[in-house]
Order: sequence, then structure tokens, then C-alpha cells
Amino acid sequence: MTVAPRPPMLKRVPPGVWVAAFWSTVILVRTLQRPDELHRLLRYNGNIEDAPLLVTAVVTTLGALLLFRAPLAAVAVALAGAVFSLGMSVRETPFVLFLLADALVGYTAATRSRPVSVLAAILPVGTVAADTVWRLAHGYAVNLSVQAALASTVAIAWLIGNTIHQNRVHEDTVRAQATQQAVTAERLRIARELHDMVAHNIGIIAIQAGVGSRVMDTQPAETRNALDAIEATSRETLAGLRRMLGALRQGDQESAPRDPAPGLAALDQLVRRTAAAGVRVDIRWQGDRRNLPPDIDLAAFRIVQEAVTNVVRHSGTRDCSVTVDYRQDELAVDIVDLGCGGTVTGSGFGIAGMRERASLLHGKFSAGPRPEGGFHVAARLPVPVEVGR
Repeated sequence: MTVAPRPPMLKRVPPGVWVAAFWSTVILVRTLQRPDELHRLLRYNGNIEDAPLLVTAVVTTLGALLLFRAPLAAVAVALAGAVFSLGMSVRETPFVLFLLADALVGYTAATRSRPVSVLAAILPVGTVAADTVWRLAHGYAVNLSVQAALASTVAIAWLIGNTIHQNRVHEDTVRAQATQQAVTAERLRIARELHDMVAHNIGIIAIQAGVGSRVMDTQPAETRNALDAIEATSRETLAGLRRMLGALRQGDQESAPRDPAPGLAALDQLVRRTAAAGVRVDIRWQGDRRNLPPDIDLAAFRIVQEAVTNVVRHSGTRDCSVTVDYRQDELAVDIVDLGCGGTVTGSGFGIAGMRERASLLHGKFSAGPRPEGGFHVAARLPVPVEVGR
């Protein structure tokens, strides 16, 4: 069953109004039961101090009205009511109002700053101390254990409220840290996507532009092929940038169209673009090919893309092999070339990005020169057993 929300008008009613309505109803009911009740409340034996119900109603109503805007004033009103009701016929009234002051102290400690909450606690403790000194000065009997118990209730209320305040501050801090970590993680993800997409395609464009400039006069057909490759790669890069900008603006009212993130199915396009740059990539599929979780599929493709980009840029070879092995509980990806190796370990972020992608998926990653020559990149990404079944 769905509970209907309160009307906006009821949400704006202060708590003091509800308390006043409650006490008005109580007094009205008692007046209907006993027609002289209101007269007894106001003029009982000619002394208003004999009207504990009326004093309690006034104090609680004022306390509720002042609670959210002026909690210190609310505590002071409750203490004033407790002191005022000391001579009333109902002896429990001062203790009830003092406990009300304790509750207000706890609320202040939970919702206000430390100096304000300490001042709120000092008010009732000071009242108890002043009452004790006054009684001793005028020769009245003082039960020190009762006075100490009253002061201890103030301390307990303050400690409870302060604990709630500290827990709230801690939760806010943890929430802020989690938000900051999420923002940092998103920035890193965007940086990886930009690097993997833009660096690879711009590398292809640069190589094709160099080839075209060298054969422009002697081989017009090759120049035309290079320009076609530059155009296709540029369009793909622009589409990828638009997709990423659309993801960054997904909070806007107008949603930008976004293509699905690439995966291992896009390796054929990668092979064609790399072949246009002069490097032949041999793709070898092993195991039973099956659907992978999107994050694993994307990470595997980006690792292959970055490794192949490094081959095009740094290896000095025209051939490399990519092996994708679908194992029972993991996906194994190996990229091997016979180039000079080693040069990819410069100041770039390619290998660091590949390693981070693998580590985020709790996988293993290694990259380095091979003893027999060339360079080897290996990634092992765990795959849930139930995926693809």
C-alpha cells in the first residue's frame, strides 16, 4: 500500500502549531467533561501556579516553536517553566519540564555546532547549580543525589546528541570522499578512453599523412589511398569524440545519440585500419567464442588496440599477431611483434593504461621485450563462469 504524501500546506505548518493544537484539544476535551475546568486552570485558588497543565502546555508549545530557529531560547523556556512550576501541586511537573530541556539539549548537540551545544548544556547545569546554592543559602534541605542526577541527565542527553552529530559528520565526510573518488575514477576512465581512441587513430592519420606526402608526386594512387584512410579514420575519431561528449552531457535534457562501446567484434575494423598504416595484424581465435560482459569486452579491445598502436608507432616491424583465447574462467589476450621492442616504455601512458584496465577487472597484465626479440603484451581477464551459458 502506498502512503499518500502530505499536502504542501501541511508541510509548511511549524511543529509548535501542532503542539498548540494538541494542548488546545486536551483542554477543550477536559472543559467539555468539566465545565469549570478552564476556570480551575486559570484561577485555581486564585493562584496560577496551581495550574501545571496550563504551564506545561505553554512551555512545550513555545519550545516547539523555537526549537528549529532558536534552540538555546527553547532550552531557556523549558528551564524557566521548570523553575516556575516548583511550587505547583503536581510535583512531577518541574522534572517533566527539566527532562524536556534535556531533550532540547540533545537535539541542539545533534544539529548545531559544538560551541552552541555546549552552551545549551551549560544552561540546565547552571540552573541546577544555582538552585542548589539558593537552597543552601536560605537554609532549605537539599538532596545532592537528586541534583547530581539532574545534572547527569543533561550530560547524557548532550553525549547522545553529540554522538549523533559526529556520526552525521562522519557519514557526510565518507559520502564526500566517495563522491570525490567517483569523480576521480570517472576522470581516469575518460582519460583512458580518450587516449585509447584518439592516440590510436591520430597515429594512423599521422602515418598515412607521411606516406601520402612522400609518394604524392610519384604514386598518385597511393596518395589517394592514404587520403581515403585519413578521411575514414578522422570520421571514426570524430564519431567517438561525439559519443564521449554525449556521455558527458547525459544529464542534459536533450540526450545525444551514442553508439555502443566497441568490443572484440570490432577487431576486424582495427585490422583494416592498421593494414592501411602498413602493419599486418594476424588475429587468432582460440576456444569457444561467447558473449562477454561489456566491461571485459571493452577492456580486451582497448588493450589490443593500444598494443597494436604501439606496434605501429614504435616497433619498426610490419607484422604482429594477436591471440584471443576464450578459456573456461578467463579471457587471455596476447599481442606479439618481432620489432625492436623496448621503445614503448618511454614517457607515454599506454602500458600504464592497459595495466590499469586489467587491474580494475582483477586481472593480470604483463608487457615487455621477449628474449628472442620483439615485444609481448599479455592480459588475463577473469570471466564469470555463468557468462555465455
